[in-house]
Amino acid sequence: MTEKFDVVTFGEALMLLLADRPGPLETVDSFSRRIAGAECNVAIGLSRLGFRVGWASRVGVESMGRYVLGAMRSEGVDCAHVLFDGDQKTGFMFKGKVNDGSDPPVEYHRKGSAASLMDLPDIDETWLLSARHLHATGVFAAVSASTFAVSRKAMDLMKAAGRTVSFDPNLRPNLWVTPQAMREAVNELSTRADWVLPGLEEGRFLTGEQTPEAVALFFRQRGAALVVVKLGSAGAYFDGASGTGYVPGFPVPKVVDTVGAGDGFAVGVISGLLDGLDLPEAVKRGAWIGARAVQVRGDSEGFPTRAELTQHNVQQSRD
Repeated sequence: MTEKFDVVTFGEALMLLLADRPGPLETVDSFSRRIAGAECNVAIGLSRLGFRVGWASRVGVESMGRYVLGAMRSEGVDCAHVLFDGDQKTGFMFKGKVNDGSDPPVEYHRKGSAASLMDLPDIDETWLLSARHLHATGVFAAVSASTFAVSRKAMDLMKAAGRTVSFDPNLRPNLWVTPQAMREAVNELSTRADWVLPGLEEGRFLTGEQTPEAVALFFRQRGAALVVVKLGSAGAYFDGASGTGYVPGFPVPKVVDTVGAGDGFAVGVISGLLDGLDLPEAVKRGAWIGARAVQVRGDSEGFPTRAELTQHNVQQSRD
């Protein structure tokens, strides 16, 4: 089968309303509009680097749905498998503004959204298998029972066809019935992935282990070909067939907004591996893009273009 895409993903796009000034959300009078969604962020980041990216989802027919679809298309993401739902609405969220580098307050409005009703018939197997890689996260899987089924089936199909699958646990406790249900479901999905990308605290919760090495070993023993444990500003730890090791973080003059850093990290690792880099260099790219992401307010504004990545690589080689 001829490959049409480098990467495909399923996920919910949310209209993001960014507070224009600090303070409790109920006291803010004006907001700036963006898009949000873990899978969408990764799709945008990979598209900016020149990869052919396809995204499958559902949106409402109202202005929010048209807005997020237009935003994704403007980033070069193929949206041919995004369906308009005339009965359900597009999800949205508010995000506060902070000046101290802490996690901003967020408020989601997504229950019963159009994307939450995606189900197994929404998987176009021919479209899915026209890609060489699938990126999945624990966010879309958590939205509803049917989106969990879609995530699991898509991962199974790609694995069976010999494609690669990456998985970011991206834990969202408020979307799951109980913490135990979240742990069991996310760990089940992780066994279907080749590349698993947990944060250290996520890994501790999912595995019961405490060190990056033990967290990575947990997933490796359950089938992952490689595991990269994100360590925030300290960088990351990797464990793959070619070896293990640590990659330091990149210095950041000022943390503006932490949201999107993990997605930027995933963009770096996935793009690096698809570009044929060895694992340490791919992880290093992930750390760099993650560092860029925390220096801007929007979820994906800090993600680089291929030209910016090339310029960074040239500068690194000179230093």
